[in-house]
Amino acid sequence: MASSQHDDLVDLRSDTVTAPTEGMRAAMARAEVGDDVYAEDPTCRALEERVAGMLGKEAALFTATGSLANLLGVRALVSPGSEVLCESRAHIARAELGAHAAIFGVTTRTWAHPRGLIDLDAVHSLLAPDAGPYFVSTAAVSIENTHNFGGGSVQPLDSMRKLREIVAPVGVGVHLDGARLWNASAATGITPGEYAEFADTASVCLSKGLGAPVGSLVAGTAAQIEEARVWRKRLGGGWRQAGVLAAAGLYALDHHVQRVTEDHAHARLLAERLAQTAPGIVDPATAETNIVVLDLAAAGVGPDAGEVASRAREAGVLVSVLGPRALRLVTHLDVDEAGCRRAADVLAAALS
Repeated sequence: MASSQHDDLVDLRSDTVTAPTEGMRAAMARAEVGDDVYAEDPTCRALEERVAGMLGKEAALFTATGSLANLLGVRALVSPGSEVLCESRAHIARAELGAHAAIFGVTTRTWAHPRGLIDLDAVHSLLAPDAGPYFVSTAAVSIENTHNFGGGSVQPLDSMRKLREIVAPVGVGVHLDGARLWNASAATGITPGEYAEFADTASVCLSKGLGAPVGSLVAGTAAQIEEARVWRKRLGGGWRQAGVLAAAGLYALDHHVQRVTEDHAHARLLAERLAQTAPGIVDPATAETNIVVLDLAAAGVGPDAGEVASRAREAGVLVSVLGPRALRLVTHLDVDEAGCRRAADVLAAALS
């Protein structure tokens, strides 16, 4: 476990809070670099080629954030004035500050699912590929796998296949927000490439479950990624000797992909312990990957989410408040089993 200035602190707010391991820092220090705006950073190129191959795409582009990767992936499929369909709590709709609309003029319509999963009937009813001169036409559907606010839920591969069968004949694309696709793959044994087969563009993140300090990638056709590179620069996202960051990503792919199953086991531990403390607060069976969402209302817990989080913080455990009656816990490589057991005890006391 990486050390921090608060060695007794258990931070479950997100899997983005991890510090680079010593091995990762060493890889960053020895990275071969060049100017990536000129497409001359060899380590960036190596990372892009590797991820493109893993996803079964022609090309990929290294970006600073998952939000930027999603922005570029959706832009490749959706022109200004058209729409993308997604689940109502999807990251592109709720956690990217309206960037798709504010920057690219892309509107959004949504369906709702308690676990954030694909609803094929809803897609059928929403789909409007040629809405005429008075309505907004659908250009793409975005799928998030795993689904963050759905509690780390995994999209069924068969649903993704059927979605593709629905939208492809009418010229509607699919974007895969695969920020935690590594977790979905580890939980199911389905490769990232098998998931990405049913999407035109796909994003993956290195700074969540894989523990890199910075970075995501967007993948698609060579033409899509060539245009995405231009838009990355236009949006101020071009970077120079970024190979030091790409090296962290390559190290993560070599050393941290398989270990995410440990995070899944720790999430299940938390869910089981807290379900015993407050029945109804979470169904342990829904802790498929590394995210646990606690529903205080369903459990009839007295204090609100903010109060529980405050009590936990005082005891050295950090969690995210999703709403007045909901909390999120995310396991990662900087919290071991002992840390999760301590967090479970602290949260059990905070909930009472």
